[in-house]
This record gives sequence, structure tokens and C-alpha cells, in this order.
Amino acid sequence: MGIGQPDFKTPEHIVDAAVASLKNGEHGYTQGKGMLKLREAVAEDIFNRRKVIIDPENIVIVPGGKVTMWHAILMFGGKGKEIIYPNPGFPIYESVINYSGAKPIPIKLDISNNFKINFDQLESSINKNTSLIIINFPSNPIGGVISKMDMKILVSILEKYPNIKILSDEIYSRILYDNAEFISLLEYPQLKDRVIILDGWSKTYAMTGWRIGYGVWPKEYAHIAEQLNINSFSCTNTSTQFAAIEALQGPQVSVELMISEFDKRRKIMIKQLNEIKGFECSNSKGAFYLFPSIKKTGLKSNEMENILLNEIGIAAVSGNSFGNFGEGYIRFSYANSEENIRLALQKIKEYSEKIGWYA
Repeated sequence: MGIGQPDFKTPEHIVDAAVASLKNGEHGYTQGKGMLKLREAVAEDIFNRRKVIIDPENIVIVPGGKVTMWHAILMFGGKGKEIIYPNPGFPIYESVINYSGAKPIPIKLDISNNFKINFDQLESSINKNTSLIIINFPSNPIGGVISKMDMKILVSILEKYPNIKILSDEIYSRILYDNAEFISLLEYPQLKDRVIILDGWSKTYAMTGWRIGYGVWPKEYAHIAEQLNINSFSCTNTSTQFAAIEALQGPQVSVELMISEFDKRRKIMIKQLNEIKGFECSNSKGAFYLFPSIKKTGLKSNEMENILLNEIGIAAVSGNSFGNFGEGYIRFSYANSEENIRLALQKIKEYSEKIGWYA
């Protein structure tokens, strides 16, 4: 239960579209920013889901969501700059910030306030060197979502600092539960010239290995992102782009079924994790992860990870893999069968009761 990818196959109609493109001789380069037909499909999907009109010329297709992250951090990072990011958070944020030469400034997320952004800490972290703020909802590793009220507070803070760019990682935007509402920073026109959106197909359509994503860029930066594409990988794989068009424009039943199955597993895991003494699991409403606190077990995150794997045979990810503030937590993915999840959590419970690891 450690891996961060859906345990479902890519829907057949999407695979068929890729195969058809190959058989039809679509073997050449595309534009550096991606095929116009795909960018138009993305713009249409954004309008349908976020009710925002986006110029396809501001959309840049890339081989996986990480590339938008990479481009943005390299553009706005560098020596003397500071970049604010969530911690615990996707580990590549901090890694690329360091690589760029910028100083990473973590915003602590903690179970004590249900992993909400501490707005006082956020605002006190902003200074003249702050160049970029990274936001991620629904989030990895927590699975957290942001309420409309909290988003309004966040936007009111961001409005005060017009020179700071914002990277909004929205890769899990479709994977929500308990009637949670997805809110995109694209919906706030006062930020449109500063917001970069990271999204893609990997999680929603079980296409992690296909490597395709997109960025929505402010007009003045879209051509720079395209040039970075051209200078490094030329363009995203052509047949994968045809598959991505079909994913957006074809049937969505497989997505709905996958999310429904994830939700069943999520509810089982939350219930069973909270029955293990020493574990405390919040009701995360997005993505396909849970991030229970294990502080009351008396074990460090790495110790728990090793026990789960070597003593019980269960893969999970140490909380501190997602940053220093992840110490005292462990990440589980419910991208696994219900049967395996029930069995794994029962084994953890039995082991904990046998050795009494809780304080």
C-alpha cells in the first residue's frame, strides 16, 4: 500500500486511440507545446469543470506533471530566491527548489488542525525574496482538500503580493469524496497573470506510465515553457497525445467507477486505522492516500516503515519522506484491492497488540 498510482488499467478506448494513431502513421514531432487539438481539448475540459475560459496558446503539454513543476521552479527559483511549499508534501518540490539554488521555505501541515494551511505562518514566511508559492489540493501525501472559505482567505493573502508567482498542483482535482468540492485558483481572475496550473492524466485515467500532463501558464511565460520543452525533449510523445484527447473527450464511466471504488477502500482504511492503538487517521477527502499520525506508538516514521515491510510484509512510506514535518506519520495508498487492504490492516492491528508498541 505504498505506491502512488492507481491499481486500475488505462481504459481500453484510450489505449485504442493511441494504437490507432500509430497505425495511421502519426509518428512525427508535434509543436513543442503540444498538438493544438489536444490543447483545445484541455481548454474545453477546464471550462467544463472550472468554468474558466483559457486560451489554448497558454497551455503547454508535457511528459508528466513533474515537468510543469520543474519548469516553474527553475524559472522563478535560483540563488537569493525563496520558494514556499507545503510540508509534508510531494518530495520533488523541495528537491527541485534546492537544485535551483533557491531556499525552500516549508509551511507546516499538521493533524492537530486537520492539515489546514496555517495562514499566519504562510504570511509571516513571505518576504522580499519570495518568488514562488506552491499550493497542492487535493494533496499528496495527505489527501487533504481546501474549503471555499479557506480558499478565499488564501486568495486574499496572495492578492497582497502581486510580484509572487503561484504554482497550483491540481493533479488530483477529479479524485474527491464525501461531496467535497474542487476549487481551482484559475477561478480567481485577480490572480490569472500569476498562477501556473499543474494537471494531467496520470491519476485520473490510470496513465502514470504514459507520461503526459499539462501546465496552464500566464501568457508571458507560456512561450518560455514551450522553449524549455523544445530545448530538452522536443515534444511529448505523439501517440500519447492522441490518447489524452480521447481520455478527455471519450466516456468518463471508468473514472467514476475508479473513484467510487477508491471511496469504499478509503472508508474501510480510515475506520480500521483508527482502531489500531497508537494510530490517528483524519478523514481525508481527496487523492488516494491516508496519512495517519503514529506519534502515540512511540516509533519514528522510518522505524514504522521498516516494521511494516520487514516484519508484517506491508509496503508503506515513511512520513519524513515527504519532508521533516512528516516525522511521526506514515503514508498508505488505497490503490490496492479491498481484500488486501482489510488483510493488511488486520495484520497491523494484531502485530501492535502482540508487541504493545503504543504509549
